[in-house]
Amino acid sequence: MVHNTLAACVEAATKLARTPVARKTAVELTTAAASRIRELLQSRHKEFIKLGVKKRGCSGLSYTLNYAGGLADTKGRFDELIEDQGVRLLIDPAALMHVLGTKMDYIDEPLKSEFVFINPNAKGQCGCGESFTT
Repeated sequence: MVHNTLAACVEAATKLARTPVARKTAVELTTAAASRIRELLQSRHKEFIKLGVKKRGCSGLSYTLNYAGGLADTKGRFDELIEDQGVRLLIDPAALMHVLGTKMDYIDEPLKSEFVFINPNAKGQCGCGESFTT
């Protein structure tokens, strides 16, 4: 009886070890953000948009978006690659800890069009919304 139970546990553990675990992406793209990134990449003939953060602004950090994918701009060894809805987004390794779990959206209004970042790691942001702190 004990041998059968032990064998069943070993079999179950082996099966679990072989089952790939679905990993949540570092940044989630909305349909609007993916559509706008696709347009931008096609117009510039680039492969990726690269998301990073820089130290600047009232609160300390701000998001940066740059084109990548030409001869000089390739995926870095430690860049996080996200492929979602037909677009490819690279995340700079220095920015990764600041943007984990972030939802990236795109809004297009009569007076402004911009990418918006809903970041659960942000502890605060400046009044204009251009910079944040984690």
